[in-house]
Amino acid sequence: MTRRSSFAAGARDTLPMVIGAAPFGVIFGTLVAAGPLAAWQGQLMSLSVYAGSSQFIALGLVAGHAGLAVIWLTTLIVNLRHALYAATLLPHVAHLPARWRWTLGFFLTDETFAVMAGYYARQPRAPLGHWYFLGSCLSMYANWQFWTLVGLLFGAAFPQLQSLGLDFAMVATFIAIVVPQLASLPNFAAAVAAGGVAYLGQDVPYKLGLMAAVVAGVAVGMALQRWRSGGLEAGRREEEAA
Repeated sequence: MTRRSSFAAGARDTLPMVIGAAPFGVIFGTLVAAGPLAAWQGQLMSLSVYAGSSQFIALGLVAGHAGLAVIWLTTLIVNLRHALYAATLLPHVAHLPARWRWTLGFFLTDETFAVMAGYYARQPRAPLGHWYFLGSCLSMYANWQFWTLVGLLFGAAFPQLQSLGLDFAMVATFIAIVVPQLASLPNFAAAVAAGGVAYLGQDVPYKLGLMAAVVAGVAVGMALQRWRSGGLEAGRREEEAA
C-alpha cells in the first residue's frame, strides 16, 4: 500500500462519519448567521477551533454575554476528552516527527478517533498508518468547513433549521462511534458509569458533570482492565506451576 492509497482509505472509511457531521455543521453556520458573531468569525471558529460541541457551547455563551474566562474554561472542560483520545493513540504515533504528531493532534476529533481506534486494532503496526490517519482527519476537516459555510450562506433562508431535528444525525453518529467499542466488559462498564454520571450531573454548571463522567468512566474501565489482567496473569502462573 502506498501513501496515496493509505490516505484515500482513511478518507473513505471516514465517509459515514462525514455524512453524520454534515447537518451539525449546517446548524452551526445557521446559528452563527442568526447570532451575535459575524459570518467570518463563525467560519474562523470552524477553521481554528474545529471542535463542534465546543463551538456550539461557545456560541451560546457569547450570545449570553458570558465573560472570556467562562468561555475558555467551559470549552476546555468539554474538550478534555480529546486528551484521552490522544493518549490512547499515542503509542501508534510516538515514533513520528513532532510536525506529524502536532498536525494529527490538531485534527483529531471524536469521529477520527473512532476510525483510528478501529484501524489500529486491526493493524497495530501499519507502517503507513499516519497517512491513513491524515486522510481521515482532512476529510472530516474539509467536511466541517464546507457545511459551516453552507449554513452561513443559506441559514437565513431557513431560520428554523435547527428545529427540524437534523441534530439527531450527530447523536446517531456518536452511537455509531460508541457501540462498536462495547465488546469488552471494561469498555461496557466504563460507558455505563460515564453515562450514569453524565445523566446525574447534567444540571451541574459549566459542564462539570461531563468532566465527572469522564473521570468515572476512566476509573471504572481501568479498574476492570487491571482486574481482568491480574486474573489472566494468575491463571498463566498456575498453568506454568502445574
